[in-house]
Amino acid sequence: MTLSTLRHARAALAAFFAMGILWGSFAADLPDIKTMLGVSESRLGFLMFLTPLAAMLAMRAAPWISEQLGPYVLGVTSLLMALAFVLPGQTGVWYLFPAAMLVCGATTGAVDVLMNARVSALEVARGRPLMNLCHAAYSFGYAGGALGTGALRSLGASPGVVMAIAAGLAMVAALATFEKDGQIDGLRAPPEGTSAALGLIPVIGGAIVLIAFMSENAAESWSALHIEKTLHGSAALGSAGPAVLALTMGTARVFGHGLSSRISALRLLLSGAAISACGALAVAFAASPVLAYAGFIVMGIGSSVIAPTAFTLVGTMAAPDARARAVAHATMLGYAGYFIGPPILGLIAGGLGLRAAFVFTAALLGFVWLLAPFLVRLKPNRSA
Repeated sequence: MTLSTLRHARAALAAFFAMGILWGSFAADLPDIKTMLGVSESRLGFLMFLTPLAAMLAMRAAPWISEQLGPYVLGVTSLLMALAFVLPGQTGVWYLFPAAMLVCGATTGAVDVLMNARVSALEVARGRPLMNLCHAAYSFGYAGGALGTGALRSLGASPGVVMAIAAGLAMVAALATFEKDGQIDGLRAPPEGTSAALGLIPVIGGAIVLIAFMSENAAESWSALHIEKTLHGSAALGSAGPAVLALTMGTARVFGHGLSSRISALRLLLSGAAISACGALAVAFAASPVLAYAGFIVMGIGSSVIAPTAFTLVGTMAAPDARARAVAHATMLGYAGYFIGPPILGLIAGGLGLRAAFVFTAALLGFVWLLAPFLVRLKPNRSA
């Protein structure tokens, strides 16, 4: 990794970092948000179900948004995303919380598609993988947001204060996403084409990303509650749970950035899924916060390479004039897992407990072993 690489991917790195700050702060502050709303884990999971719906609609609108905002699309949408995360901390009653999360989901969904499409274009232009590096920026942002939130919670800061500070920091990062040549082309299908022309590559790749993000974000979102409620840890220890996972993933993704050019994509996907599943099981059966942290570290090492590797495969296997659309379709499918993971685990936790939720996560990762070999055997699509 060189300074020229960082300069080349500056805008995308800043967008990933800003998003990480916001979701890291939200996840670490979830116990206090739950208390503020006066709801159970299952009710909280239900209240977050509007988030993926809004995200999916925004993802569908990403081509139109890109056309309207041109080269400044990533910067404008990143700023709006930062502003949106002020809202969850201001909803003192449960019936306003879904509306706040709807706005968060919509802005995050748009940024997700745009920043991944931008990275895919940069990868092709530079001729080397960048996904692991950009996703590492998300993980480091997430860890910073979670650790900062833990410190603020220890000082007695309310969700309103915590989320406002996180939004302010994310806005600063979002300013670095503006670039003169940031036009994202190829998101809209040609008049005579349809999404079916993309073939199975974005479908299978997106399914792998779905599993990766569903397990990754579900663990990040519920780790604080698991440590505090199941293992009786303090608020500071609980907030450190998502931070430990994110720091591990960020560090592993930096190393994965180098490994991606030396190890086959299939080996990265299979080994990552196996390691992550073992970590999830360790978290599920942990008897103390320390053992849970060990499980999060193992889980983070494994999960770190799954989604970036799948995204890179989708981008490189698609036809040049369909690359942005292929990545966008994989993003739409994959980030459904990013958003539905926390609610689904919330429902499982409400009925069977948080330990069962992490066992479910481990079982889910096993499906990567079925999908990854199928993806790498697909014939690269060279015509849109």
